[in-house]
Amino acid sequence: MTSIELKKKLIGKINQTHNNEILEEMYRLIENEETDSIYELSDEQRKAVEEAQQQFKNGQFLNSEQADKEIEEWLGN
Repeated sequence: MTSIELKKKLIGKINQTHNNEILEEMYRLIENEETDSIYELSDEQRKAVEEAQQQFKNGQFLNSEQADKEIEEWLGN
């Protein structure tokens, strides 16, 4: 699909939707692409990322199969 075809399809979908959340998210994505801004993490977010990295280094993570099994248990399936 060419860029022109994709733009036409997107414009058509935008014109058809009445979901403000979708429109806001689309605008946010396009706006971020145009600004080339760097996202700054808060101290809390930075701490959470560092903690997750350390957990990964320590082998404290689930593979996809284990995660799927836990999710099934949580959902009671």
